[in-house]
Amino acid sequence: MVYNWLSMLLKKIKQYTTLVMFEHTIFSLSFGLFSMLLAGEGRFEIRTVALILVALVSARTGANAINRVIDAEIDAANPRTRSRQLPQRVLNKKEVVLFSLVCFVVMVAVAFLISPLCGVLSPIALFMMITYSYTKRFTWACHLYLGATCAIAPMGAWLAVTGRFHIIPFLLSLINMFWVAGFDIIYGSLDYDFDSAHNLFSIPRRFGLKRGLSIAAGLHFLAVGLMFLVGFLSSALSLIYYLGVVIIAILLIYEHKIISPDNLTHAKIAAYNVNQIVSVVFMLFGIVSIYI
Repeated sequence: MVYNWLSMLLKKIKQYTTLVMFEHTIFSLSFGLFSMLLAGEGRFEIRTVALILVALVSARTGANAINRVIDAEIDAANPRTRSRQLPQRVLNKKEVVLFSLVCFVVMVAVAFLISPLCGVLSPIALFMMITYSYTKRFTWACHLYLGATCAIAPMGAWLAVTGRFHIIPFLLSLINMFWVAGFDIIYGSLDYDFDSAHNLFSIPRRFGLKRGLSIAAGLHFLAVGLMFLVGFLSSALSLIYYLGVVIIAILLIYEHKIISPDNLTHAKIAAYNVNQIVSVVFMLFGIVSIYI
């Protein structure tokens, strides 16, 4: 009986990790950890690190879960997404909403444990995480809104350490926003026909696939440029950081080389797989640079 219970629990956990695409947490986590260590110039407290990690993971997990609930009907109609857990009724909306609420309560509670300022600002992050899912219904700027939502991580991590605003976390947030928006445009290109047929908004639909992919490339160019600027402005970073930025630039060039308006076969690889590597490179080279 215990074995059956454990087996059911493990299956449920697997369904939830798939639901929220847990492996994509790295997209915000990498910037959050780098910002945290850069803010302290390599010095940190275990308690602060633990609280920041819990806040970032719970926020991102709750946001993705509520996104699946809000978009359940759209996902059910879209051939690309109809195999997800909610359209297939593997999970039900009520339990996913409850799961999201728990994540958000944890996020807000931990934010107050970090500092009163982080706690007071946490509802802004909560608002953006919930409202993002609705933006595709009325604006092509939904990709930028998603990027701005993810960009809360580096600013929040910096505030958790220093308790004050600074130009460097602002630039890190812009980098995070432009980068995420860029690869979200690439991923959104897969739904060009579906979005057009169902009156959903996106940059590819508004400007066409060719211009949409060019805008994505432009956003990534800006992100790389701002990465170099962060290195220039921060005395805590060494040449290793710049090496990481060069590798990232090469990865992003490759990302845009493997797709075209006429061939989106590798769009998912370009949008997700390549950028998971970008996340790791940015985090590792950035962190090593701080300590060397």
